[in-house]
Amino acid sequence: MQLEGAVVAITGGARGLGLAMAKELGKRGARLALIDMQGDSLDDAVNALKDVDIEAQAFIADVADENSVIETFAEIRERMGALYGLVNNAGITRDGLLVKAKAGRVESRMSLEHWKQVVDVNLTGVFLCGREAASQMIEAGHEGVIVNISSISRAGNMGQSNYAAAKAGVVALTVTWAKELARYGIRVGAVAPGFIETEMTASMRPEILERITKGVPLGRLGQPEAIADSVRYIFENAYFSGRVIECDGALRI
Repeated sequence: MQLEGAVVAITGGARGLGLAMAKELGKRGARLALIDMQGDSLDDAVNALKDVDIEAQAFIADVADENSVIETFAEIRERMGALYGLVNNAGITRDGLLVKAKAGRVESRMSLEHWKQVVDVNLTGVFLCGREAASQMIEAGHEGVIVNISSISRAGNMGQSNYAAAKAGVVALTVTWAKELARYGIRVGAVAPGFIETEMTASMRPEILERITKGVPLGRLGQPEAIADSVRYIFENAYFSGRVIECDGALRI
């Protein structure tokens, strides 16, 4: 798909991976609708993009709330025109063991609240935003691309029952949508990042971060730009659909 002039929405677009994707797609002429819950961060992101001559507008939304998503995507269409692309990037973690026990006594369990919070944002949010984007593309009668951000944790990762399940679900949605939406000229792909240098990894304890880094065969964490490159590839490769790009420095969980 030609990105020049195409309206592309990016959830979680105010910082980190989302902002890196915005810069990469914007350099190729995409007109960006950045979606996030933090208004101040959104404004900073829009201004930073404008400083390098990239068109972007800010939209505050909760991707886990159906009404918020419907209203926000309608606003994007009204202000910028129908979407050509969507990157489902918004996500959260609430890590913890399913059950933690010592000497046969259960000390803690993953709460239902933490399960729902992660699934609501990381899976239901992808569903809601994908549904609105696909509807706009079909009604506008033009091609489109949806890119879902999964994770290598989708294969299962200790301490991440909620996150791993959600990210596995994202891949299942990707394959399903690619088959369902192909008749309308809509391609759907996914990117599964490994450990990337973001605010999330920067907040980890130094000893944990060092252990993670040593476990990556390339010996370093990835940069957000590497994920942005993978997203751009999916947009520009007209025969890519229904597949996942793993970008993880040869790490496999």
